[in-house]
Amino acid sequence: MKDILAAVTAYRQARGWTEYQLAERSGLPQSTISSWYRKNMIPTLPSLDKICKAFGITLSQLLAEGSEPVALTESQRELLQRWSRLNEKQQAALLQLLDQM
Repeated sequence: MKDILAAVTAYRQARGWTEYQLAERSGLPQSTISSWYRKNMIPTLPSLDKICKAFGITLSQLLAEGSEPVALTESQRELLQRWSRLNEKQQAALLQLLDQM
């Protein structure tokens, strides 16, 4: 089984973020993130989803076994952040537009 906290730490360190910066970018309280490490707890799925959005990755990327953390470019990260703000109808429309290009 993959060590989730180690994966979160690897992604955070790859970006040069502190726990505080991860908390700011994910919208989670810093005390929550710190308690995961102090108590060796596994974050909940909603918390992991917020963490992944902050990193600009999918949950499957975070949970993937045997892979190095994926580093996205700033433009890729911005694209994923903008995508996550779209509703389903807008996402479908954008995919249709991309298919026509």
